[in-house]
Amino acid sequence: MAEPTDKKRGPRARSLRGRITLVSTAIVAVTLVVGALLFVLVLRSLLLDGVDAAVDRDLALIETELEDTGGLTGVDTDDDEVLVQVTDGSGATLAVSDWLDGHTLDTADFADDDGARPVGVPGEDAAFLVAAETLDDDTTVLAGRSLDDVDESVTTVAGLLAGAVPLLIGVVALLTWIVVGRALAPVERMRRQVDAVTATSLDRRIVTPGGADEIGRLALTMNGMLDRLERSQQAQRQFVSDASHELRSPLASLRQYAEVAQAHPDRVNLDDLSEAVLDEGARLERLVAGMLLLARVTELSPAATGTAVDVDDLVLAEARRLRDTMALAIDSTGVGPARVHGDQNLLGQVVRNLVDNAAQHASGRVSLSLGVVDGQALLVVEDDGHGVPPGERERVFERFVRLDESRARASGGTGLGLAIVRESVHAHGGSVRVSDSALGGARFEVRLPAQADTADEA
Repeated sequence: MAEPTDKKRGPRARSLRGRITLVSTAIVAVTLVVGALLFVLVLRSLLLDGVDAAVDRDLALIETELEDTGGLTGVDTDDDEVLVQVTDGSGATLAVSDWLDGHTLDTADFADDDGARPVGVPGEDAAFLVAAETLDDDTTVLAGRSLDDVDESVTTVAGLLAGAVPLLIGVVALLTWIVVGRALAPVERMRRQVDAVTATSLDRRIVTPGGADEIGRLALTMNGMLDRLERSQQAQRQFVSDASHELRSPLASLRQYAEVAQAHPDRVNLDDLSEAVLDEGARLERLVAGMLLLARVTELSPAATGTAVDVDDLVLAEARRLRDTMALAIDSTGVGPARVHGDQNLLGQVVRNLVDNAAQHASGRVSLSLGVVDGQALLVVEDDGHGVPPGERERVFERFVRLDESRARASGGTGLGLAIVRESVHAHGGSVRVSDSALGGARFEVRLPAQADTADEA
C-alpha cells in the first residue's frame, strides 16, 4: 500500500526556498569536490615533474663526473633523499648511496625503462623516483629522488581541502538560504495578503515592494487582477440587482391581476386576465432569454468555434421582416457583400436587435448599409427618430438601460438588446458605437474583422 506523502511532508520540504538552496548547494558541492580532486591531481603531477627534472639533473651530473674524473667526487652519497648507484658491466658495484647499507637495486629491472618511475627501496617507507642510464662502457647509473616530500605535500593539501570544502559548502548553503529567503520574503508577504482577500474584501490591495523588478511587476499584476475581479463582482452584483428589479415588475403585475381577480371576480373577466398573464409571461420569457443569451455570449469563443457567416444575408432577411411587419420605409440599397468568421446565431441576434431598436425609435424611415472598409465589415443602422444624446451614448449599451422608459416598457423592451449587441460584437473581436445620423436620429456602427475573401473583393 502506497504511503501518502503530500500531507505528511512539511511545507519546508516543498518550499521554493528549500529547493533552490538544495539545488544550489548540490551544484556548488559537486563543483568544489571535482575541483579539489583535479587540484590534488594537478599538484601531484607538477611535484612529480619537479622531482623527475631533479633526477635527470643527477643523472647528467653523475655521467659527467664519471667521464671526467672516473669517480663521484661531486655527488653527495650521504643525502638520504638522493639515491645513487653505479655498477659496471659485470654487475660489480662501483658506487652506492651510504644510507642503502649495502642494499642495491637490480639494474635489470630498469633495462626497458625510458624514463623515471617510482620504486620501493629496502628499509625505506617512501618510494623513490628512479631513472637508469647505461654508458658506452656498459656502466649502469641509477639516480633517484625520494617522493616523501611529494606525498607529504599532497597529503597536507588534500587534508586542507577535505576540511575546507565541507566548510565552503556549508557557507554557500547558509548564504543561499538567507539570500533566497530575503528575496522571497516579499512573495510570501504578498501570498499572505492575497490569501486574506475574500469575496467580501476584494477592495484590498497588495502592498507593492517598490522597484521595477520581477517581484514589483508581480505585485502590480496581482493588483490589476484584483481590480478586474472587483469590477467583475460589482458588475455581477449590479446585474443581479437589475435583473431582480426587472423580474419583480412583471411578477408584481401578475400577482396584482391574480389578487384583483380573486377579490373581485366580477370586475375581471377571463379574457382580460388571460391577456394580462400572457403579456407578462411573454415579458418574463424575453427577460430570461436575454439574460441567458448574455451569459452564453460571455462564455462563448466565436473565434474557435465559429464558421463563415454572410452578414449581408442576415441584414437583407431583417429588412424583409421589417417591410412585412411594420409600416416603415426600409432602405437596404447600401447593403453589399461582407463575410465574417463567427457564430451565426449571435450575429443574427446583433443585426435583429439593432434593426428592432431602430424601428422602435424611428419616425418613419430606417436605413441599412453594409460593406467592407479597411479589412473590416462595417454595418450601419440608422433611423430618423430622436437619436441618442451624447452623454448617454456609452450608457445605452449597459444592461437594463432604457432612455425612454415609458415607450420601452410599453413596447415590451427588456433593456438587454443593445447590451447583447455590445457583448456579442466584442466576443467577435469587433466594436460598436453610436453617433448622430444624417436622417436625424441615431446611427449605430458595428465593425467586425472581415474574412480575407470578402476583404479582397472589396
